[in-house]
Amino acid sequence: MSQRSAGPEILRLIELMSRLPGFGPRSARRAALFLLKQRDTLLLPLAEAMSDAGHRIEKCEVCGNYDTLQPCAVCQSGGRDEGLICVVEDVPDLWALERGGSYKGRYHVLGGVMSAVDGVTPDDLNIPTLISRVDTGGIREVILALNATFEGQNTAHYVADQLAGKGVQITYLAHGVPVGGELDHLDDGTLAAALRARRTSE
Repeated sequence: MSQRSAGPEILRLIELMSRLPGFGPRSARRAALFLLKQRDTLLLPLAEAMSDAGHRIEKCEVCGNYDTLQPCAVCQSGGRDEGLICVVEDVPDLWALERGGSYKGRYHVLGGVMSAVDGVTPDDLNIPTLISRVDTGGIREVILALNATFEGQNTAHYVADQLAGKGVQITYLAHGVPVGGELDHLDDGTLAAALRARRTSE
């Protein structure tokens, strides 16, 4: 789209939307036009919601989830197994496990996985906080529920090595999670089966 066919505001909207996952320049243009046609029912409410989210939502200092509360609502919720921590790659994985309702322990979000291609090292991940939580005491099991990709499993083994000798049982998700699968794309029953059939490190 040239400068002649659209003003700077529209061009900026399209450029920003093209940065979203799954959006390219063409899909961003279509989405921007759709929003402009639905100005009162969608564009303005969406802009307000995004502004509100940008000002109020923070990363939980305990687990890494996103919420307006500090600690987040999941960390504050009662009736959970305080001795169980489920380590996930990112927030959508936490949401997927919560959606299934079969897990009743605590969480820890790493914020990604190690990747030589993307230049992500252990220093870029939320691993020190996990170790601190374990060192505080009261944790008997850490479930490494990372995606069944090469990067996910490589990161899981690294985290397991960092937790070795700290007196906690390290388990992994097992049956039901296909190699190359991502937790956020799995159905609730598959996630529940994987949690029940978790295994210890070999």
